[in-house]
Amino acid sequence: MDAPRTTNEPGRGGAGEVAFAFLRLGLVSFGGPAAHLGYFRKEFVERRRWLDDAAYADLVALCQFLPGPASSQVAFGLGLRRAGLTGALAAAAGFTLPSAAIMVLLGYGVAALTDVAHAGWLHGLRLAAAAVVAQAVLAMGRTLCPDLARRLLALCVAVLAVLLAGPALQVGVIAACALVGVWAFRYAGPRPAESPGAPGGHRWAAGSLVAYAVLLAGLPLLAGLTGSRPLAVFGGFYHAGALVFGGGHVVLPLLRAEVVPPGWISDERFLAGYGAAQALPGPLFSFAAYLGTVIHGAPRAWVGGLSALIALFLPGWLLVGGAYPFWHRLGVRGWARAALRGANAAVVGLLLAALYSPVCTESVRTLGDAAAALLGLLLLERFRVPPWALVAALAALGQWVLR
Repeated sequence: MDAPRTTNEPGRGGAGEVAFAFLRLGLVSFGGPAAHLGYFRKEFVERRRWLDDAAYADLVALCQFLPGPASSQVAFGLGLRRAGLTGALAAAAGFTLPSAAIMVLLGYGVAALTDVAHAGWLHGLRLAAAAVVAQAVLAMGRTLCPDLARRLLALCVAVLAVLLAGPALQVGVIAACALVGVWAFRYAGPRPAESPGAPGGHRWAAGSLVAYAVLLAGLPLLAGLTGSRPLAVFGGFYHAGALVFGGGHVVLPLLRAEVVPPGWISDERFLAGYGAAQALPGPLFSFAAYLGTVIHGAPRAWVGGLSALIALFLPGWLLVGGAYPFWHRLGVRGWARAALRGANAAVVGLLLAALYSPVCTESVRTLGDAAAALLGLLLLERFRVPPWALVAALAALGQWVLR
């Protein structure tokens, strides 16, 4: 007789089951990364019993520690536990494709416009982006910078990022703040319990980590040697996805630094798509599908959208696959948790800098714009209005009132 199956044993289902479960969530999961984690727990811990609370908390902790989109990485890890690599890919596709498809369609629409700067509803989307990013700065500041030292560190990063923009600077300040964290934030606290080993062979996991590093270093070199614009675009999105600590809104400054300065897309179109992404279910990183579609252009713009989408998500997937089997050892190390505290303070600073430029400098042009953005922030922060409702309202306001 077969041994009883436990609820936290990986690899017990099929890829089809995983894809269907995450497709349903990808269609209804409004509210951003924090809400996504709540949906996942309700669906897979309470209802389906694929794993227990301890295993789920361990996976969430790993994905919050790593660069990349935390909720999407949790989805990838849940699929990996349930049905191996095919399950991980099925989970990622099911959760992402609904919002990505809408973003591709929006990209086609925006690419067809000849004068984006004067489209009222797109201006409203940019104001919605300002309100949403401002709320993200407040929320992340409260969570990731709870003391004066980390607030000052974040403020210094913000000032530096405004004065010296660029992807290299952003990577450098995150790394520097992680080192500062090892020295300054390694205070005594309860040591987390070491979790049991996670699924996945160590050889396959090590290969994933090597692939992550090789692509991070090799894609820019290959693009420079070949002069290939598609390869350069793919490498830019991969670079942003590989180094975005905190996920979600933090991708804004990193992505903009990759795609706007080279002239691939204007700030107006960039912010319009970012604002629209707030109204959709599923991961915010599906914004990449819009950017890739606009950058690639006709006749097969969707190919560019799909390529950008894969490039932005790929490093996060590789990191989860590579780190999950080792996380039960790394996550309890005091130096690792201290480095994360410093890196998270840098993340808040970078997002604060992005709120100033380009979000406010490109979106808020009149007193009416400022009032609309502040009202949006008030509705989000105080009255808990869902982001999709705010996006729809400000798009209409931009079209009919703020033109």
